[in-house]
Amino acid sequence: MNTPWEKIANSIEFIPAEYSSKIQSESVAREMLRCETAEIDRLVDAGLPFENRSGVRYFDVSDLYNLGMYSNKTNTQPELAFRMLFRFAGRSVDDLLCEKSWDFRVQLECTECDGVAPWRFEAPDVVRFGGRIVGGEAPEPGSGTAEYAATVTTTGVRTPLVSSELRRLTREYLDAGYRWQMIPVAMQADYELVHELGATSCIAASLLLAERFRAAGYEAEAKRGWFCGVLGGALDLPHACVEVQDDDGTYKTVDIAKAQLAARLSPNTGDFQELCLGSIYNKVIPSTASGNASFGYHECGSQLPVHVRADIRSAR
Repeated sequence: MNTPWEKIANSIEFIPAEYSSKIQSESVAREMLRCETAEIDRLVDAGLPFENRSGVRYFDVSDLYNLGMYSNKTNTQPELAFRMLFRFAGRSVDDLLCEKSWDFRVQLECTECDGVAPWRFEAPDVVRFGGRIVGGEAPEPGSGTAEYAATVTTTGVRTPLVSSELRRLTREYLDAGYRWQMIPVAMQADYELVHELGATSCIAASLLLAERFRAAGYEAEAKRGWFCGVLGGALDLPHACVEVQDDDGTYKTVDIAKAQLAARLSPNTGDFQELCLGSIYNKVIPSTASGNASFGYHECGSQLPVHVRADIRSAR
């Protein structure tokens, strides 16, 4: 007999084994999902992947996030977080079009570092969208860790898409029924697999939409950045959108995943959803990184990727 947890487990796509990292213990899972051990047992019976290490079950954090977000229990951590995350989207969008300054700090960590070498950080790229940066010196060559710090000012501009073809392709994507899910960054780069599973995410969506824009004859590229000022500090989220040259010659950003997620989370976000289709708003800090690239590199020869931790706070 189906019960809510079984239905939820059947409605989402669990992260495939090659992209899964099962590091969250069962106690964390119970806390995230606000449930008891018996309910975790039911989820496991319904297919929730896990690893048993020393008698303790461990789960992938994305799987737990997606179960919680689509549970409709109203009290899981993912539901509470996303409700807070998007509470701004139902307010006047005028607040998103003014200047906003951020204390922007990023720590780069090269694990198993092989010694002193140059760092490369894909820095904030706001000037061409009307913003400015104070500070932001490139990290000096070093080993182990490095930091980038700056005051970043963003602003918003209404520049909706004017091309009927770009709007058609965007609407076609939004109407396709892909389910937004939390997905590891490495898997998001495999955007064909993500969409074959009926799922979507900001990087995967941007990579596919940019491809469709280019196929229609437009200059377009998926670019990464940060979605900030919603949860605060280190919880600010990596982000991606499409940059495309519109028929009026202006480069526009299409924030397809945020438009889709806002529509799912709240019915009164129409103005924000429209803002996502071509305009710039002040809660996004674009970067120089392309859609599926890392924000940081260390040329020491280590084969492990650099860990990038952002701490972005509203400047006082």
